[in-house]
Amino acid sequence: MADHIAARIDAGELTPNTRLPAERELADEYGVSLGTARRATRELRERGLVITVPVKGTFVTNRS
Repeated sequence: MADHIAARIDAGELTPNTRLPAERELADEYGVSLGTARRATRELRERGLVITVPVKGTFVTNRS
């Protein structure tokens, strides 16, 4: 799941400052558990592809 979202970011489908769906919505979209969606989001943060702002959401970073 993290690799797929990363590929969407690399392809320009998800542009900088784009808000990702909530983890629960991602879990539904990908047909996975909430825990899996949380792990994918954490992995994307560790890769520097997204940043999570408390209460606001998770956003694609600007990697220029």
